Amino acid sequence: MLIQATLGFAQLHRLDLSKAAQDLLSAMSEVQHAGGEVNASQAELRARVGLSKNRTSIAMNQLVERNIVLRPEGRYRSYFIHPYFAGYDGVEQMEEALREATEAIKAGDLAAPALPTPQRHLSAVPTRRSA
Repeated sequence: MLIQATLGFAQLHRLDLSKAAQDLLSAMSEVQHAGGEVNASQAELRARVGLSKNRTSIAMNQLVERNIVLRPEGRYRSYFIHPYFAGYDGVEQMEEALREATEAIKAGDLAAPALPTPQRHLSAVPTRRSA
């Protein structure tokens, strides 16, 4: 059984993920290898969660846009869960990975998990008053 840092999961609610994205992240967490590597296609993950192809694609894009899931270039059926959300074999491995991830974020080599960009609603647009 892998252990996971509360560092990322304690802040998960701030990332405003859809239910489908939360379900997909949960499925990825179930099948990940230590360190967050997930070797599964979207179709395999979709089958675990029971989402449609379209909803799975939208959910995965949301996870990638928020830097919770990383897609390595040139690797088919392979994803990495961000180190802040990944599972590890032990406390020492987790602490080292979190330390390295924090340093990589500071150096600009790894993207930090990102809050969603604020959406502008029509209610925020001032209306014209006619005279």
